[in-house]
Amino acid sequence: MRVLVVNGPNLNLLGQREPGIYGHTTLGEIEARMRALARELGLELSFVQSNSEGGLVDAIQAAAGTASAIIVNPAAYTHTSVAVRDALAAVGLPAVEVHLSNIHAREEFRQSSLTAPACRGVIAGFGPESYLLALRAVTALLAS
Repeated sequence: MRVLVVNGPNLNLLGQREPGIYGHTTLGEIEARMRALARELGLELSFVQSNSEGGLVDAIQAAAGTASAIIVNPAAYTHTSVAVRDALAAVGLPAVEVHLSNIHAREEFRQSSLTAPACRGVIAGFGPESYLLALRAVTALLAS
């Protein structure tokens, strides 16, 4: 089973971007940790990072024929993108939204998610571990 991991804008800057909020772990390090866990779980992963809304929508739409599930960190588009939300709903794949920080403990505008209603669940606030928890959640969804 293949899981698509989609990362939105500015996540390519992890490790250097606001480390007090997002930590010092790079996106590449998160991907390596996910690949190691995926091997244990018998999953194949593919990764996409885009700073553009259209790039995220294209990747999500392409998953309809190639993936069994999606893990998505829409980043800033979490709070603004009807297009990303609609793409997640349209493909009909089980999706888990993930965030490094606890979006509910941050600025008011970050506390609501347009994309979460198109996902089976949300994992937030556990730093890089959020991604590993999301991978375990997806594994459970695919097994049920």
